[in-house]
Amino acid sequence: MPRSPSSPAFWRSPLRGPWFTSVLGVVLLVGITVLFVTGLLSYAAYNPNLSPVNDKTPDKGILGFYLFSWPTGPVWLYRLTQGVHVTLGIALIPVLLAKLWSVVPKLFALPPARSLAHALERLSLLLLVGGALFEFTTGVLNIQLDYVFPGSFYTLHFYGAWVFMAAFVAHAVLRVPAALRNLRRMRTPGPLPEPPGSSPGTDEPARPEDELVSPDPLPPTVSRRGALGFVGGGALLLTATTAGQGFDGPLRDTALLAPHGGAEPGSGPGGFQINKTAASRGVTAAETGEEAWRLVVTGKGRTVRLSRADLRRLPLHSAALPIACVEGWSTSDQWWRGVRLRDLAALVGYEADAAPDVLVESLQRRGAFRVAALRDNQVRDQRSLLALFVNGEDLTPDHGYPARVIVPAAPGVLNTKWVARMTFGDL
Repeated sequence: MPRSPSSPAFWRSPLRGPWFTSVLGVVLLVGITVLFVTGLLSYAAYNPNLSPVNDKTPDKGILGFYLFSWPTGPVWLYRLTQGVHVTLGIALIPVLLAKLWSVVPKLFALPPARSLAHALERLSLLLLVGGALFEFTTGVLNIQLDYVFPGSFYTLHFYGAWVFMAAFVAHAVLRVPAALRNLRRMRTPGPLPEPPGSSPGTDEPARPEDELVSPDPLPPTVSRRGALGFVGGGALLLTATTAGQGFDGPLRDTALLAPHGGAEPGSGPGGFQINKTAASRGVTAAETGEEAWRLVVTGKGRTVRLSRADLRRLPLHSAALPIACVEGWSTSDQWWRGVRLRDLAALVGYEADAAPDVLVESLQRRGAFRVAALRDNQVRDQRSLLALFVNGEDLTPDHGYPARVIVPAAPGVLNTKWVARMTFGDL
């Protein structure tokens, strides 16, 4: 038996073959395209060109192109796009692992390059494998709130995505024609017949897609369709145990693999999901108390200081809005009540219908997005509030007491908690 992985006879599984690999490849082609598009939508939702505080990817150059201003409706937009991004990414893990297993002989094949096209394919494959493992690993760690990265998750995931997609597109261009040929044979998924001239004793090489078929396979214990069913079952299981974190009611209890799955963390008006607690961000009761806390609103050279009592005397409005986070989890609609952001802009001289962008600063001392910027369309939306109450009661400390921003369709990190200062005007 050959001991070198570079020998085709070393890999003896009868499951490997062009049909099996092509089916997995087509699933990944569609799935990863959706992941990339929803990832770009998530990037757009952060308003990256509005202010450097919103974009954690420095020196991005042309990679940071900005397609459009993120809308404020429908209110569940980010909940949907990021929920799809995260859930689909989790569901594709078994498909990705099966695909990598199916092509592993190619990683060891010798010679390293038989032609320029073959060299390009090998290079794209190496970048594709490395990029896929990096992107899926960092994504899963972020979803699980395990921030063990050597730098900012946003920066690492952003640049990793572009490297991965470049390799993915190059590999797809090189391999899609062969994959389509292989899929035409789906009715007979056994080993491909020998092409003319490739039988032993001839000088014609076998087709590249035949390289995955072992010359000395072991007896099969499962069919290729059975193996695909196993992979598909794993994907469905991961979907069922993850997707519920983005839904309301009993479905959340099925999200066993999600940090925000299961029962709500408490009861009462404030008993819904959170990521950051006041204690974890260094926010103390002494600085949020009625006597100590003041909201500073500035713009057009004016400054207004408002206590919580002052804010309660302003016109108050209500909105039913969810919170949706980049990790894929979201809350159901909560009833928020507070002062419209456009009305706060009016206090420093802006017409409500012409309210500008705003820079929002938090009392928090630790963690990302202590400062965040909101675009003018978000400020002007009548559902955008500096909330003082939720579900009929004062905000709890962990939900942002004494005041927090809540904006329809915005990522959770832009709904700043423990607001201390708001600066309206050009950012």
